[in-house]
Amino acid sequence: MSDGPLHVTRRGPVLEVVLNRPKANAIDAPTSRLMGEAFAEFRDDPELRVAIITGHGDKFFCAGWDLKAGAAGEGPGSDYGIGGFGGIQELPNLNKPIIAAVNGMAVGGGFELALSADLIIAAHHARFSLPEINSGTLADAATIKLPRRIAYHVAMDMLFTGRWMDCEEALQRGVINEAVPGDALMSRARELANSLAGGPPLVFAAIKEVARESENMAFSDAMRRIYQRRFRTVDVLYASEDQIEGARAFAEKRTPVWRGR
Repeated sequence: MSDGPLHVTRRGPVLEVVLNRPKANAIDAPTSRLMGEAFAEFRDDPELRVAIITGHGDKFFCAGWDLKAGAAGEGPGSDYGIGGFGGIQELPNLNKPIIAAVNGMAVGGGFELALSADLIIAAHHARFSLPEINSGTLADAATIKLPRRIAYHVAMDMLFTGRWMDCEEALQRGVINEAVPGDALMSRARELANSLAGGPPLVFAAIKEVARESENMAFSDAMRRIYQRRFRTVDVLYASEDQIEGARAFAEKRTPVWRGR
């Protein structure tokens, strides 16, 4: 799919989703619904292993919620689709790796979109901000997520002041995994995606489900659920051919062949 606000491209086992809403790649409700549909198809397609989300151009990754849509009457109660705002924040059972390739400014909901990915690679000129405080509203998803990702006082500083965090600080604070020159961003994201696509999909699924579902559990409770195979993805993994293949390949000193079953 190449027309409209999303450019969606399959590159073998990798799905690339590019926001294309000039000038700032802001997201309105129809675009959010399209993103949810794209990522739901990614989730449900066994041939797709990894996704990359990025923005068109080199100025904005995403400016967050489309204020023009807000001025036209779209509000917090709007239908943002199956995955919530941006398509991936609330999409159920999204147990495949997603890479955010931040090609420019990630502002408000755009920053929250990047935080919803599993890995974040940013161009050197990328910047991050949560300016909602300046318009008297709540950066809702970031208020939940950011203090869990970085030092509490740093997260509160960003939420309370709306200040900019540049790429160097984002790397230092652990907000992003890697910083690269802008012209190398997509090649590096694709390199990483292709590397992950060759990995064990059932293990990736188990990692994502356990990390997500155990976030508010006591450690002992989470471990008990793993031992008892009460996480769906763990149960599938432990009964799989891939589980046997991994052990066999290790014993035979060869590269395992993952089949996702």
